[in-house]
Amino acid sequence: MGGTLGGDEEALRAFEQHLRIERGRSEHTTRAYLSDLRALRAYLTKDPPGDGSSPLLAADLGDLRGWLGSLAAAKASRATINRRAASVRTFYAWATRGGRLAANPALRLVTAGKARALPTILSAEQARATLEAAAVSADDGDPVALRDRAMCELLYASGIRVGELVALDVDDVDLTARLARVHGKGNKERTVPFGEPAGHAIAEWLAGGRPALAIPTSGPALFLGARGGRIDQRRVRDVVHAALARLPGQPDLAPHGLRHTAATHILDGGADLRMVQELLGHRSLATTQLYTHVSIERLKESYARAHPRA
Repeated sequence: MGGTLGGDEEALRAFEQHLRIERGRSEHTTRAYLSDLRALRAYLTKDPPGDGSSPLLAADLGDLRGWLGSLAAAKASRATINRRAASVRTFYAWATRGGRLAANPALRLVTAGKARALPTILSAEQARATLEAAAVSADDGDPVALRDRAMCELLYASGIRVGELVALDVDDVDLTARLARVHGKGNKERTVPFGEPAGHAIAEWLAGGRPALAIPTSGPALFLGARGGRIDQRRVRDVVHAALARLPGQPDLAPHGLRHTAATHILDGGADLRMVQELLGHRSLATTQLYTHVSIERLKESYARAHPRA
């Protein structure tokens, strides 16, 4: 524990006045701050309040981390832990500014961020139905419909980002090997595979759709907009929203939702996590692990629906 320049009880009373008068905090908020600080004090010592000891003002970073760790071990929620940590940081910053402490022990106190929400995805059946509907709409050879089908197929088949999709050039796609050369974040290049349906859709777009939209200044862009230039991300988002809206009961996803869907379905099929990391172009495996949580949640939902004693 570090040094103290005053007593806890006097400091808590002064902090209470600071919250009420200077900061204008409500009665409820002020009580919550003080409750959190007294909980920390109880953790630091078994001495009753008012005994003249100063464990709060003598605490160091290790003490604070130990307290938060004890809350986690007691199954306190992430929100509770973060709220108590915020109370502690506010108190120690105030105490340091006011000269009660020589140094702020909570300056490097780090807590977990908010729980990351699991992404919404399509089921395998919903994905199949969406792409089949896109294929039907392209049956008459309309250039825009051919393009839209090819983009949706490739987004789902490869899991690439919408920015990576619009950056593709014709030469980036090898229809024989069914591989696409993708320029990802940080200008890092990777090669991603895609399946036969996506390959067929791209081939039809290149043969019957792209020539109809191309103009002399189109350049090498794989996917073109209505005016012949490289298609932009906003238009791709509109295409994905429209494709999903064709069928009732489907979630309204952005192109990134197809990326989430692709990653989850690949993992559901038994792919190795590091392979999916490479496919998606994630720097960190922790980012890819999000999709394992989605798969587990889907497994739990299926179990709950199917098992008679779930």
